[in-house]
Amino acid sequence: MKKILGILILLIVVCLVTAVSNQSFISAYNLQNVIRLTSLFGIISIGVAFVIISGGIDLSIGSVICLVGSLLPYLLVEHGFPVPVALISVMTLAVLIGLAHGLLITKLKLQPFIVTLCGLLIYRGIARGITEDQTQGFGNGYTGLRYLATGKISLPFIEGFKLPVPFLIMIFLAIVAAFFLNKTIFGRYLKAIGNNEAAARYSGIQTDSVVILAYVVCSCLAGIGGILFALDINSVQPEGIGNFYELYAIAAAVLGGCSIRGGEGTILGVVIGAALMRVLRNSITMLGIPSQLEFAIIGAVILVGVISDELVKRYAQQRRAVLQARETL
Repeated sequence: MKKILGILILLIVVCLVTAVSNQSFISAYNLQNVIRLTSLFGIISIGVAFVIISGGIDLSIGSVICLVGSLLPYLLVEHGFPVPVALISVMTLAVLIGLAHGLLITKLKLQPFIVTLCGLLIYRGIARGITEDQTQGFGNGYTGLRYLATGKISLPFIEGFKLPVPFLIMIFLAIVAAFFLNKTIFGRYLKAIGNNEAAARYSGIQTDSVVILAYVVCSCLAGIGGILFALDINSVQPEGIGNFYELYAIAAAVLGGCSIRGGEGTILGVVIGAALMRVLRNSITMLGIPSQLEFAIIGAVILVGVISDELVKRYAQQRRAVLQARETL
């Protein structure tokens, strides 16, 4: 809870500083864009959180987004697939990717870093090969489907501001993810594996099944993200879509309290972490900071957050050790 409070305070401070410096930050148009993008990145960050909590990593998220996001308009527009068939096809592909990752990691004992790094290269290459590197889009059609990413809902008693539909999708997925993580055996097993996989295995937990499911969840949410990103931009370039998205997702999860060593993390913290990442990027633009410094600033903030978290953790451990020593005297 202290981690969530810390990242929330940091988010509020960044928002206040930006709003004071540039009042356009709190305009309805800007807030809608920030919330929409926070929701899209929040969805993929929730997915990677499951993998990180298990003690793993997934570097292929951006390429899964690229593959799914490129194939959806390719199937719909180029080949005339019905919408349900196209959606089921790309989501099945995302699930199979997660299943392949999990099997390679658990059955062949390959390192998650290597498996997903190879996936990062393979899936983008497949997307570029299938589409022949041509830009994919939905044109002026599929307005009902695109509503999932571009739609806005009016709120009572609030004029000028409309709530982006992706925000509702993210909230729904976050609630489901939090339930599974905190209220089910799967969540307890996942944290146990992240803390000590060998101990979890000796205690009777089917560690392979849990790890495989974590990677399936991650790829599934990356697939959902790929669909929404494609519907949002309506001009999918296989070479560019999804680049560095895995780093934003991992950063949001780590900032939100997921230990890179595994074993801990909360969905609420991840969502707040995703919001901080998007607000930071928006603040850089609003404050007139050169865009060339964007990655440097975001990287510095992440580093400060991780260092602070580690120092607080060490202080808490030392304090507990002192208290225990006093009790034994």
